[in-house]
Amino acid sequence: MTSWILNDKSPVRPVNAQVDSSNTIPRTGDLSELVALTRRSVQLQDRTLAAQNRQNELLEELLEQFSAAGRQRAAELAQWKESNPRLSRACKDAAEKLSQIQTDFIDSLSDEIDVNYDVLQDGDFALAEFVDKYGPRIIHLNSLVQVLSQLASAPETSVPAKPGK
Repeated sequence: MTSWILNDKSPVRPVNAQVDSSNTIPRTGDLSELVALTRRSVQLQDRTLAAQNRQNELLEELLEQFSAAGRQRAAELAQWKESNPRLSRACKDAAEKLSQIQTDFIDSLSDEIDVNYDVLQDGDFALAEFVDKYGPRIIHLNSLVQVLSQLASAPETSVPAKPGK
C-alpha cells in the first residue's frame, strides 16, 4: 500500500506503508497458542471486571456514608428549627438583611476596582492594601450569611412567636 505525504517545502513523494501480515495470523499448527492467548485475555478481562465491580461497591459504600452524614445533619437542623422557631425566623430576617448589606458591599468593592484598576494592576502595595481592606470583610460576611441562611428556614409547623419579638 502506498500513501502520499504532502510537504510545503518539497514535492509530493510516495511513502511505503505496507504491513507484513504473515505474523499476525497464526498458522494451523499455532491454533493452540491462539486459544491459550484468548483464554488469557478472557481471564484478564474477568479480573478487570471483578476489580471494577469491587470499585463500584466501594463507591456505593462511600456515597452511603456521605449521604448518611448529610441526612443526620439535616435531621439535626430540622430538630433545632422545631425547638427554636422564633430564632429560626429571626435568622431568616437577619440573613435577608445581611445579604442586602453583602450586595451593597460587593457593589462598593466593584466600584473601587473600577476606579483604581490601573493602580491595583501596577502596584503591589495598592493591591495588598485593597485585599487587606476587603478580603477579610467579604470572607466573614459570606460566612455569616451562609450560617444564618442555613438556620433561616422556619419549621413546617406553625408556632406563634413570643410577644414583643
